[in-house]
Amino acid sequence: MAEESDLEKTQPPSPRRIEKAREEGQVPQSRELAAFLVMAAGALGIWAMSGWLLQHGGNLMRAGLTLERRDAFDAEAIGAGLATLGAEALIILAPFFLATLAAALVTPFLLGGWVIAPKAMAFKNERIDPIQGIKRMFSWHSLAELVKGVLKTLLLCGIVFWIVLNEGDKMFAMLAQPIESALPAFGRLLLYAFMAFVAGLALVALFDVPFQLWRYYRDLRMTHEELWQELKELEGDPYLKARIRSQQTEIARRRMMSEVPKADVVVTNPTHFAVALKYDSAKAGAPVVVAKGMNLVAQKIRAIAAENRVPVLELPPLARTLHRHVDIGAAIPAPLYTAVAEVMAYIYQLNAFLAQGGAAGVAPAPPAAVAVPAGLDPGTAD
Repeated sequence: MAEESDLEKTQPPSPRRIEKAREEGQVPQSRELAAFLVMAAGALGIWAMSGWLLQHGGNLMRAGLTLERRDAFDAEAIGAGLATLGAEALIILAPFFLATLAAALVTPFLLGGWVIAPKAMAFKNERIDPIQGIKRMFSWHSLAELVKGVLKTLLLCGIVFWIVLNEGDKMFAMLAQPIESALPAFGRLLLYAFMAFVAGLALVALFDVPFQLWRYYRDLRMTHEELWQELKELEGDPYLKARIRSQQTEIARRRMMSEVPKADVVVTNPTHFAVALKYDSAKAGAPVVVAKGMNLVAQKIRAIAAENRVPVLELPPLARTLHRHVDIGAAIPAPLYTAVAEVMAYIYQLNAFLAQGGAAGVAPAPPAAVAVPAGLDPGTAD
């Protein structure tokens, strides 16, 4: 069979196909969504921690710009001072870093969940194949990423230009202001810029996330042949299963037919249905249906009954009712006790007559009809 092209992969991916892709580390990913959430967490952190950052940032800046004369000639003192300032800066920015880290960890969960896939870390020759690398460089995927990157760059550059155009005067004015007033102004400008960048990244992510999801499920699409093959792997070959079911049905039918010679009576419809009944007086229960069938199976039951001299009675309503409501091996239900009792009474009389060789007189007449409770007879026409 010729290999099917991507254009022939018109079927949506099955749950098993998606599961296998996850096992190989293939999940929907959007770098734009990650960038947006990280920037949003940073902007929220700056806004929530503005007082903390301004107060401690101002103290840190004063300490950094203050230098004792004796320390200017001591290299160790300068190094220790820089280490102290760095540690304090990390402590000040730690909540900010934690917020952005949490945002980065949440991003995969929003699309496909966290995946630990050892198969994705396995060595593959195509990863170092230069020909495959060139193909990836000039693929439609790379072209789409290039166009997206250019548009995103233009958008962010436009945001920067807009901020500089509107806030340029304030930025230059900060250079002449004292640190007490310059720091709050710088903080507000930084937050303003962050919010503008977040808005721009939100716009990019709004288009990128649906695109990534569409491309992910498009790449996992399957052909009819792949769906059929997966069905055979998961549930077995349908042809083989059908053959097994056919053999099981045949075995069950043969087992059922082997019970017909042991039956006490066969009730028929007269051609469409046949039901074989047997009563075991030792069990003191109700008569049991040992075989039943329609059409060809019914004909086979009647033929076996005739070969083994099992009485056959034409009682259409009772035959239809027994076939519809009683399973093979099940006892007669209570609503049918009276009707079946009439049949069994006739069978006992017939057996007694035959046991005496017909010397007891006239053979008992078979029941012409028996009463079936209303609502139980399915009313199938002969």
